[in-house]
Amino acid sequence: MTIPVLHPHESWTRMVIAISGSSGLIGSALVRALDAHGHEIRPLVRRAARTPLEISWDPEGGTIDTSRLEGVDAVVNLAGENIAQRWTGGAKRRIRDSRVKGTALLARTLALLSAKPRAFLSGSAVGIYGDRGDETLDEASAPGSGFLASVCKDWEAATAPASDAGIRVIHLRTGIVLSSTGGALAKMLPVFRLGAGGRLGSGKQWMSWISLTDHIEATASLLRNDSAAGAYNLVGPNPVTNAEFTRTLANVLRRPAALTVPRFALALALGEMADETVLASQRVRPRRLLESGYAFGRPTLEAALRA
Repeated sequence: MTIPVLHPHESWTRMVIAISGSSGLIGSALVRALDAHGHEIRPLVRRAARTPLEISWDPEGGTIDTSRLEGVDAVVNLAGENIAQRWTGGAKRRIRDSRVKGTALLARTLALLSAKPRAFLSGSAVGIYGDRGDETLDEASAPGSGFLASVCKDWEAATAPASDAGIRVIHLRTGIVLSSTGGALAKMLPVFRLGAGGRLGSGKQWMSWISLTDHIEATASLLRNDSAAGAYNLVGPNPVTNAEFTRTLANVLRRPAALTVPRFALALALGEMADETVLASQRVRPRRLLESGYAFGRPTLEAALRA
């Protein structure tokens, strides 16, 4: 797999970085990129550590190997149950607990370290804004309603012990991450390549997306930036409607995409998840990321898809 290219910065010295969720789509790409640029990575693993760099933890049981967190420069927290499943009562508990309990454990632990990290970058999602129609949203927008919005609010609140201890905390409010090897796009590609793709529901719902490479580079830029703190929307600067996304993907693949998946079919297949994910409208801008000086490598959907 291609390693995202991090822009060189002379002032960015070698760091020791602990990462949870390091085997996921985003986490594994971040590990490869940071490792390739000379940083020491300490992955958090849910088993006994097998190497001197691994950090064993059990978010459900509330335990973590504190000694191996001492002296790290930063922690990136990306752990969380996949939301792409039917939301039964058990699934919703796992989705919430995997984010909130793990984040709370990390935040409490980091706050008690004698050698605290300088930064704690913790996952979140644009789902915090809820279904907002055509409203343009940025980091100053109020949270919305619904299950995902509630999870994201609790997820971000769980970092409080770290910020109270003086650690720089950043909430990575991530949109749809585009990669051909995982996530939503990887699931769409086989269908679209067969010419069987199409818009979902009305197609009017806004999709806030970001290329995997830009997500990794933006995360790295926030790691480097000692003045960065609080919520940052990790989305591209040009959100599109589902209908436009469908047209653009079909054009890039040179395939037709004339079909429509009606709302009732999505609700039947996916249940509650449909209304809060594929049918939800979130027109989100990366205002704070742009104000920080970050320049997107793939600012348009077509450029991201062709890459």
